[in-house]
Amino acid sequence: MAFAAAPEYHVFPTLDRPLKPYEAVVRAARETEPLIASVAPDVVVADILTLAPALAAERASVPWATLIPHVFPVGAPGSPPYSLGARLPRTAVGRALWRSLHRVVEGGLRRGRAELNETRRRLGMGPVAQFHGGLSPGLVLVGTLPELEYPRTWPAHVHVVGPLQFELDHPAVALPPGEQPLVLVAPSTSQDTEHRLLRAALDGLADAPVRVLATYNRRLPARPVRVPANARLVEWVSYARTMPAADIVICHGGHGTVARALTCGTVPVVVPAAGDMNENAARVVWAGLGVRLPRRFATPRALRLAVASALADDEQRDRVSALAARSADTNGSRRAADLVETFASVRHTN
Repeated sequence: MAFAAAPEYHVFPTLDRPLKPYEAVVRAARETEPLIASVAPDVVVADILTLAPALAAERASVPWATLIPHVFPVGAPGSPPYSLGARLPRTAVGRALWRSLHRVVEGGLRRGRAELNETRRRLGMGPVAQFHGGLSPGLVLVGTLPELEYPRTWPAHVHVVGPLQFELDHPAVALPPGEQPLVLVAPSTSQDTEHRLLRAALDGLADAPVRVLATYNRRLPARPVRVPANARLVEWVSYARTMPAADIVICHGGHGTVARALTCGTVPVVVPAAGDMNENAARVVWAGLGVRLPRRFATPRALRLAVASALADDEQRDRVSALAARSADTNGSRRAADLVETFASVRHTN
């Protein structure tokens, strides 16, 4: 294996450097082409948010695959739009409601396709007719748990391979002493810079019959955090080492944290902050695998009640334990690698 740095470029427009849609992608695609020419790969795998290498690969006539490190973002008929945080409807009326909004969603998809085709035009490439044209037509790898995906008819080239989990090694931290259930407070590393979730969780669980291990994720709080007697507050924690010992994890709902918790048999209490976190929270609740608490209601008392509810729900904990047992027999990274190798071998066969 070898490493080569991706080109650095200005992505989001500012007053000083305004950018038209996809202008940065055009630049990055052109700067990526020499790398592809020098490596001469049989296949290029690009993240769904990183369109430049996919376009550069297509220009070089190299097969390319798309990696999606979360749930599949393409909606199915009658389902709510991705990232809205709405659950799959349970009735015909609910499905009809979401279908009625199809034109609104389609308008956004048309704009996205137009911007993509303008990008392709600037690169000397022909237009695409389908929506979600940034996804590979040959292979799409969805790195999430099948249990978090709504029922649908899957295209033959789209594969839900399981979570693609990776973590740098980190020493284990000492857990709070005792035999009570362990609650891990694992806020997002990019959201909640004021540590509101951390503070609310520690305050709410101060007198609860639980042990609490909390982390501030190397973002030192600007003012002191009150740590109760039943809790420990640490700079950083290894999820892979700690979550198997935890009964509950309080988090903002990033996909990596949610997937790690579920594969470790830990029930997530999700307080979604931004981005796809609302979607992840909705999928967790729909699957009966955790609790969702809206961010505006994340008070100490509400968090205490949410944790108590999760601990008291034996059926939910059994479902999470069963999921973890199934996940132990699968390897998302290996499955993804096998699919990529098969996809690449087609080029040699042809």
